[in-house]
Amino acid sequence: MSTLTQDTLTGGLHTAAIDGSRLEAYLPTPCLQNHASFLHELPNGDLLCAWFGGTQEGVPDISIHISRLKKGNDQWSEPVKLSDDGTRSEQNPVLFTAPDGALWLLYTAQLSGHQNTAIVRYRISQDGGRQWSEPCALFDTPGIFIRQPPVFTRQGNWVLPVFVCRVAEGERWTGNDDISAVMVSEDSGTTWHQHDVPDSVGCVHMNIQPLKDGTYLALYRSRWADAIYSSRSEDALTWSAPKATELPNNNSSLQFTCLDNGHLALVYNHRRADLEGERRASLYDDIEDAEDHGELIDQASKHGKAAFWGAPRAPMTLALSTDGGHSWPIKRDLEIGDGYCMTNNSVEKKNREYSYPTIIQGQDGKLHIAFTYFRQRIKYVRVAVSWASA
Repeated sequence: MSTLTQDTLTGGLHTAAIDGSRLEAYLPTPCLQNHASFLHELPNGDLLCAWFGGTQEGVPDISIHISRLKKGNDQWSEPVKLSDDGTRSEQNPVLFTAPDGALWLLYTAQLSGHQNTAIVRYRISQDGGRQWSEPCALFDTPGIFIRQPPVFTRQGNWVLPVFVCRVAEGERWTGNDDISAVMVSEDSGTTWHQHDVPDSVGCVHMNIQPLKDGTYLALYRSRWADAIYSSRSEDALTWSAPKATELPNNNSSLQFTCLDNGHLALVYNHRRADLEGERRASLYDDIEDAEDHGELIDQASKHGKAAFWGAPRAPMTLALSTDGGHSWPIKRDLEIGDGYCMTNNSVEKKNREYSYPTIIQGQDGKLHIAFTYFRQRIKYVRVAVSWASA
């Protein structure tokens, strides 16, 4: 486990003390809590990392921040705040470069801990993230949530994976009835229509990657904290029902990418819930509502299942697949620890999770990875692909 010291918190890239084959950095931040990072490489080789930061997830001071690592440099820049709605918690940034070269930022904006109130907003930059358009709503239907990037199909469609946070009237959201879907645009992001993934209750954070054979693979986080799920598609629009893979999941996010050689690289918590172990009532059980929603009852379970919150979020593991995601025989831990996350409290530094990873293969061929470190910092790690099997 790495130690946070003042010398390592300035965003400077350095060789890991316990592993000379990896470079790492802790991104600079003014915030007490930092979570849900997302990496994106620009055509000029600059790396961008976006995340949300503030006091605590669900609190209205949570905003989107972004930092830059210029190509060839070893210093992440001081972050810039890119959202500032004082009434909503702004979360889960996603960055992508559109086919026309414009840089997009997407993010969610919700009322307190009610993910069913979330709307998706966007900003666009024409100069690589230096200047941005004003925030606008991409989807203003409440309850649509994002975490993963879009794919651009051969047919010219933009396909953005989402999950829909559903509740019945009078219920408080706890994640028991979330489903996955893809939002599809045939006009470069101007209008969208929704395609639900069949039988996907409990499968969220859908992460799509195009495979070398022309088909598409999706991996999912499980609200039931049992396994990573997967499904496949010929066109990225119509999907098979998600099925459990060999890999565990603890109801925490994951991300994978298709490498230049066609292999797949995945970062995730190699952990599932102990059903007899300690659990939380919900993700937001240690904050108070900032709004009056009246008396809400606990969300009903679905198919006899309820979302499992509080499963430890550790270790942080890198896995490789050489057969299109059918098996993941190569694994190596990036971080180990107890992963305690029975609270999101960052003021008292009670949380010890490694979570919400993001991964890309850069133009340099290396794997660039970032993830939440104790909800206090975003940690960046750079390794060769061969590191996973060393």
